[in-house]
Amino acid sequence: MSGTKPPRARTLLTMGSAAFLLGAGVPLAGALSTGAITMGDVVGSAPGSAEQPQALNTQLFALLDAPGVDAFPTTVSSERMCSRPLGLAAAEAAGDRGQKLFQGSGLTTASKTLGTEAIAQLGAAPWPSIHPQAAEARVPILMYHDVLEPPEVFFDLTPGDFEAHLQTILDNGLTPISPDQLVQHLRTGAPLPEKPVLITFDDGYVGHYEHVYPLLQKYQVPATFFVFPGKVDGDVAGRSTLTWDQLKTMAADPLVTIASHSVTHPADLRALSDDDLVYEVVESKRRLESELGVPIRYFSYPTGYYDERVAQAVADAGYLAAFTMREQNEQFAGASESLLAIERFGQSSLAALVDVAWGGPPAPSVAPVAVADSGFNFTAPVEVQKMDLEKQSLSIITGGQPVTIHANSRYQLTDIMAGTNLAGAVDGGFFSLEYLDSNVMIGPVLSQSTRQFVPGYAGETPRLNGRPLVLISPRRVLFVPFEADRHNALAGLARELPGVTDAFVAAAWLVKDGLPQPASSFGSLFDYDARRHRAFWGINTAGQPVVGVTHTMVDSVQLGELLHQAGLRDAVMLDSGASTSLAYQGDSLVGYIPRPVPHIVGLVPPDANNGSPCPLVIDERNTTAVKR
Repeated sequence: MSGTKPPRARTLLTMGSAAFLLGAGVPLAGALSTGAITMGDVVGSAPGSAEQPQALNTQLFALLDAPGVDAFPTTVSSERMCSRPLGLAAAEAAGDRGQKLFQGSGLTTASKTLGTEAIAQLGAAPWPSIHPQAAEARVPILMYHDVLEPPEVFFDLTPGDFEAHLQTILDNGLTPISPDQLVQHLRTGAPLPEKPVLITFDDGYVGHYEHVYPLLQKYQVPATFFVFPGKVDGDVAGRSTLTWDQLKTMAADPLVTIASHSVTHPADLRALSDDDLVYEVVESKRRLESELGVPIRYFSYPTGYYDERVAQAVADAGYLAAFTMREQNEQFAGASESLLAIERFGQSSLAALVDVAWGGPPAPSVAPVAVADSGFNFTAPVEVQKMDLEKQSLSIITGGQPVTIHANSRYQLTDIMAGTNLAGAVDGGFFSLEYLDSNVMIGPVLSQSTRQFVPGYAGETPRLNGRPLVLISPRRVLFVPFEADRHNALAGLARELPGVTDAFVAAAWLVKDGLPQPASSFGSLFDYDARRHRAFWGINTAGQPVVGVTHTMVDSVQLGELLHQAGLRDAVMLDSGASTSLAYQGDSLVGYIPRPVPHIVGLVPPDANNGSPCPLVIDERNTTAVKR
């Protein structure tokens, strides 16, 4: 069945069966008793009537250089670090066409006045991570199924029952919101109305059109409907179904968000082959968008089952977020694993939720500034300079965008640079000398050349604690003390610097926060006080990256003083001695043949930078970067 449409006569065996026990919802008391939900003081009360929710603010998803990895910190996530979520392009295109879902204030208004750069400073979490501020809120998402008269199974509601739910929601001051509002909140941490709630319906029953939709219009309450096209087409046998004409009517109403629930509602997406999984998540989005003429941004896992492979397929299909459900220990949205696994409550939990829903703490005040990360300049031309300071000779290369290459073995620096868009480079981090053809680094390494995170050896990394951890993103560079228990995982690096594309551990600080480092700062570092050729890299006072080497023998303390004089505000020592290498425009700038190295720090000039989160380009004929 790979890559083809499943048979038309497939029957949804789980319809109305125990598989939808999740739809009834476990009483909230169970979750409270297990500690899954923390009761807190009720903060104020919201107006007693529904408010029009905000439109999706595509600028808040514009931090495309920072795809998150907190949710699934494995190889799958590291390969995504240089790619943009596919759904963002569609969202931006919708915004460019002037599509308007709702008028509102708050984040939408702020985006028009602050712009994307200032929004970035609000601290939007890297997609698909949940913002820490949002994790403090208590935003319930209610999950409903069929509404009909008379009910057929225990989790069905009558139209009167559902109207009573709406009256309970509004009488208790809850504000129904849209999924766009929710995702903006989860991404940025900006607070929602004091008592928000998101209402969702699964499966696309005819009762959603005949009973639910008129009540939404009566009370002006927004809701989200997760639909699977196989049911609408009649390919999946089961209970009553919406028609395409009914769905088109609902989709045209700004109160309604139509979302995907797969094509055929498999009992467990995890059990599908790769081809069938792609079909379920991609074809459902394509079909709904084609039939309804609206963007489909959200997905709901049938029966709530997912794993990293399933979530990855959903992300690759272009969805901004996905929703799940569970039988026990139901959670508020902010407690979700990620935007690819947003938690929901069964409808029976409503009574227990009305007094605890809370939109979250106020957003911290942020003074608008013209440019985010104004302390860095990665747009200057790449230039080389030789200088003599205090009878010592150095060559430095400044400008461009810093990147790293983690080669598949050891090579001369010029060989690694060949066929790339680098204008200059220096040998990089320290590596294992155990094998001549090894590319094993001392400590963890992340490079956009491989788009892979390689952790350091667990028994070795604690000895690196306190050394400079180099973190590079498209906008900035951080040099922070390495902590083995935090930084030997991709998620730890991403928490330290959202959007990180390159990382490695250097030997020591030479200049830190504008000050040359004293001998005491080097601790037990081997040969720090020996006079030898040394390699270094850092950021100068103009915010430009700098790579360089000494041509004369120098100790670490003196080198820090020289680099301070040369205008570096931060600098770290790279592999030195026999490994010391520097090249510009493909030519070596040292007068000897260095020891081959597996790792380099390079500079991509502005005219060779295509604006990608990972601008490094390596010609396919360069075999140094080919995976072995």
